[in-house]
Amino acid sequence: LMIAGIRIGETFVGIQPARGFDRDLAANYHSPDLVPPHSYLAFYFWLRHVYRVDAVIHVGKHGNLEWLPGKGMALSTACWPDIALGPTPHFYPFIVNDPGEGAQAKRRAQAVIIDHLMPPMTRAETYGAMATLEGYLDEYYQALGMDTRREQWLHEQILTQVNESHLLEELGCSPDAHTDTVLNTLDGYLCDIKEAQIRHGLHVLGALAAPDKLADTLVALLRLPRGDKPHERGLLHNIADDIGLTHQGQGFDPLQTTVDDWVDAKPLILEQITSQPWRTTADARERLEALAKQWVHDYVLGNRDLDHNLSAYPNIQHQLQFAKHTLLLALEQSATYEIQSLLDGLAGRLVAPGPSGAPTRGRLDTLPTGRNFFSVDNRAIPSVAAWALGERSADALIARHLQKHGDYPKQIGLSVWGTATMRTGGDDIAQAFALMGVKPVWAPGSQRVIDISIIPAQLLGRPRVDVTLRVSGFFRDAFANVMRLFDTAVQALANYDDPGGLNTVQHHIRQRYRQLKIEGADDIAAQRQASYRVFGSKPGAYGAGLQGLIDERCWQQSSDLAEAYLNWGGYAYGNDQASSDGVRAVAAFRERLTHIDTVVHNQDNREHDILDSDDYYQFQGGMINAVRSFANRMPATYLNDHANPAQPKPRSLKEELNRVLRTRVLNPKWINAMREHGYKGAFEMAATVDYLFAYDATTDLIADYQYQHVADALVFDAQNQAFMQTHNPQALEEMAERLLEATQRGMWQASDVTVHNLQQLLLDIDHSQEQSVP
Repeated sequence: LMIAGIRIGETFVGIQPARGFDRDLAANYHSPDLVPPHSYLAFYFWLRHVYRVDAVIHVGKHGNLEWLPGKGMALSTACWPDIALGPTPHFYPFIVNDPGEGAQAKRRAQAVIIDHLMPPMTRAETYGAMATLEGYLDEYYQALGMDTRREQWLHEQILTQVNESHLLEELGCSPDAHTDTVLNTLDGYLCDIKEAQIRHGLHVLGALAAPDKLADTLVALLRLPRGDKPHERGLLHNIADDIGLTHQGQGFDPLQTTVDDWVDAKPLILEQITSQPWRTTADARERLEALAKQWVHDYVLGNRDLDHNLSAYPNIQHQLQFAKHTLLLALEQSATYEIQSLLDGLAGRLVAPGPSGAPTRGRLDTLPTGRNFFSVDNRAIPSVAAWALGERSADALIARHLQKHGDYPKQIGLSVWGTATMRTGGDDIAQAFALMGVKPVWAPGSQRVIDISIIPAQLLGRPRVDVTLRVSGFFRDAFANVMRLFDTAVQALANYDDPGGLNTVQHHIRQRYRQLKIEGADDIAAQRQASYRVFGSKPGAYGAGLQGLIDERCWQQSSDLAEAYLNWGGYAYGNDQASSDGVRAVAAFRERLTHIDTVVHNQDNREHDILDSDDYYQFQGGMINAVRSFANRMPATYLNDHANPAQPKPRSLKEELNRVLRTRVLNPKWINAMREHGYKGAFEMAATVDYLFAYDATTDLIADYQYQHVADALVFDAQNQAFMQTHNPQALEEMAERLLEATQRGMWQASDVTVHNLQQLLLDIDHSQEQSVP
């Protein structure tokens, strides 16, 4: 058994062995508790008993040790994480916005967390064809009614570019839509892309980003309002108020994303910030962002006299004082503590505790990092704040579905994760309650949830939505009380009579109950099985079952993925004795999946996106694929953006995939930032292609032109290919193989030239690797 790694003095640097899915391909489909292979255990046994390490540091989010089969907490000698690691002191650098997975390492591998900053953040901006179109649009509206010939030429150029760049497909406009509709929709779409928050590289442990990136990050941290005091208000809000910016005679909210013509006064300080035209509210927002970055760069990071030069802007002056003397200090302390705390821990000293969450979502209390983060009181889920967002999100989702489909959603499938629940205080569960028309009851003082109350149909004003949860393994372990509360709500609704047949939950449960009775089930079993609405993996197991199949390429058709998703998630959880610890209920889960008409997932921050992790395609993509396979129809699919808690935005999953591809994956700003990080940047590119492929395998939502754009930007681009050949040729090989797999499976109808070029690239890589072997 070979141990992969190198010795550097008394330190061993090794690669955590594979989880072992490829050892038993059949188990990938059916076994959620596959044990690790001998080679895995040998790695840890050698470290502990032969090399005799004093401590282990796991680097990277996240490893696989803490997800091995066994109890969720208070592990025994029969649990695989404890068998592998034993009582070895364990340290784990972890991003501050991921309390759930960090808490898992604490619960199941006695980890001391050393939390660290999120990557630097920036605006996506436009590039390539989108930048060209933006320029054409500005010229077109300037020429409108002034220069007929130029107006006509620009009109033709815009429509040509929109078609050639495939943007028309992403706008949601029909091919025969009126030109004005296309142009207005395009204007709003380009603004949405430009203003999107994306990562501008990776975080380096113990280091701050370069000044330009740091300025963008500070703006992102100060963007959302956190309270009513001047330093707690949104940075753009303070600027707008201080310079007297108004829109339609009222105060201007810079976080409103509508694109209206600007007809109000244009303060000189904003007019001078850029030479670009100022036509719309989006242009006003862009100017505010530019001014905010300039002031942060000059007054917070630079040496300009803040007190003297900004005395006419009292709110901004106060906020930038806070940014300079408190927020920037916290970031600088983060850079110090992220290394020092690890050294302190290794020396046996205390690593100070601290809260966790997404800093760009207003959680500045999570700074400085370099602390052993903690999460939430699970008895206070959902929190009062999460309930407020859950209500807004549920209303926005229903309104969007009504607009698109002309009817209310009836049966929704919602994935719920422990990490997001800890980060938000329970947005997802709150949304599910609101959809069903049920409200949590909090204890005075402690604000812990002690009960639920049913909202009468007259107050709800719509039919109740029947919600089925697919919870993650960590959510099952950390929030068993919330699962019981949800089941309590379902049982209460099953016995609650609404006028006019508005209680769809009761209707569906009774319908299924009658069917089970016909099939021979007794009263108690039929009622219980008919009312299961919380499903997850087997107790002691984790995941949704798709990762091993996708990674090892051991699936033939989408129904294979559906069967794996069903088998891994076919355990029901409830409030009764039989299901409180989970009971196998594959038939009940399949029946639920068959009737789901809408699949929903929520994204609570923009510090990462759905092409950053395999969990998104496994849970949301897996559910969509299972519904398609078992019901033989495509459900409606939504990705709700909760990054701004005051304004949740429901988007279709297709819209979100389009958005992530345009804002990040194809964006030279992101690609160039990844190149700054050598092999790791190349790995991030390859991982993105993997997750894109997996989403397409489960949803069929990636278009041929999008595959081609990704191949052109990441694989065929000469500069990027040279970068990957130098720093990580294996990542380049993986990308080429994935893209070829997409063509071989019929997911991408690529041209013969593209297929040939991918094949030739793989041959060239193989030849290069052969020559490098001595």
